[in-house]
Amino acid sequence: MRIIAGKYRGRRLKSPPSRETRPTSDRLRETLFNILAPRIKGARFLDLCAGSGAVGIEALSRGAAHATFVDQSRQMCALIEANLGELTVDENEAEVVNDEAAEFLLRRAKKEGSPFNIIFFDPPYESDYDDILEEMGDENGVLLTTEAIVVVEHHKKKELKEAFGVLHRYRTLKQGDSVLSFYQAT
Repeated sequence: MRIIAGKYRGRRLKSPPSRETRPTSDRLRETLFNILAPRIKGARFLDLCAGSGAVGIEALSRGAAHATFVDQSRQMCALIEANLGELTVDENEAEVVNDEAAEFLLRRAKKEGSPFNIIFFDPPYESDYDDILEEMGDENGVLLTTEAIVVVEHHKKKELKEAFGVLHRYRTLKQGDSVLSFYQAT
């Protein structure tokens, strides 16, 4: 895995040691960031179910102001921290949280920290996405800025609803077995 563009362009990232983690392919990441390009500069980015952290690190490389990486695996969090360290990412630009996605969102909503402009959600394909997407789309809106985007990576055979609370799907993009569903807060 490598960083595709921005200040860390061409730098290699350490890969997950097992096949259980399915990293977002370089090609799909490139497509994703071509779409997100106008929104990335200065954004607060959440990489939820971060795995290796490649997506959040790509966001930082392309000008995001801050990236939060959340993964339930201690091993993956250590890998993300190692990748951030290799790139000498400023500690004020990144936060790594070892937590389940739903638990993180619930705590974050109660804490009312700075809302996110972009959330990238890439859980294991067999996961139930709905509860977490409902939490993100909660009417209270403490997790998302106005006009925030949530991008969900899922298997092409998995159908997601058109809307989750204030989040409404406006685009899908298929590439191989993966689909990116783009939701925007309205």
